[in-house]
Amino acid sequence: MRKKSGKKAAVAFKTAVENIAGFIQATRDAGIAETHKTWMFDYGIIRLYREFENLILSCLIAAINNDTTQLSKTTDVTFPKHLNDEVCEFIIAGNGYFDFKGRDGLIKTLKDFLPNDHYLVTIIRKDAYRDTIERLCALRNFAAHDSRQSKQRLLNALEMERISSSGAWLKVQGRMTRVITSLTQLSDEIDQQAPY
Repeated sequence: MRKKSGKKAAVAFKTAVENIAGFIQATRDAGIAETHKTWMFDYGIIRLYREFENLILSCLIAAINNDTTQLSKTTDVTFPKHLNDEVCEFIIAGNGYFDFKGRDGLIKTLKDFLPNDHYLVTIIRKDAYRDTIERLCALRNFAAHDSRQSKQRLLNALEMERISSSGAWLKVQGRMTRVITSLTQLSDEIDQQAPY
């Protein structure tokens, strides 16, 4: 079984993002109704969030697998030097699934397992990605749940007073492209800084 790798996770993320962007462009060019375009962008942001979650989880697994020192410090349990990927994932998500609440929640989760100066924590904390990660999370949650709470969080993240849907906001003036571009830059940094 192959071990997780931050570099490989970044490359896989970029491939997935290219596929999402291609899907959006092909669908947009197909001349579909505006309502269907909105749904397509809703689907696109949900899929993009899913790929971002996978990127972060894979990088986190790789980091823990490579060095359990911080994990031992935060849990007060002595771990062997290396753990297999499945054990790392169980430590991170338990019997559930990997989840975080916005950028601040993601940073908190990362710091539960990694030192403050770890490349992944440093990249996610950059101001350049603050709005992108906050918006990604809020857009995805509103697209997936369409609840009053998710709508309010999105309005706060976008600094707006009204919004009909995530897809309606994303399909205007290249907004989805800007989210994709920023996340691709983030994954490029991971690819450059990940030691393996």
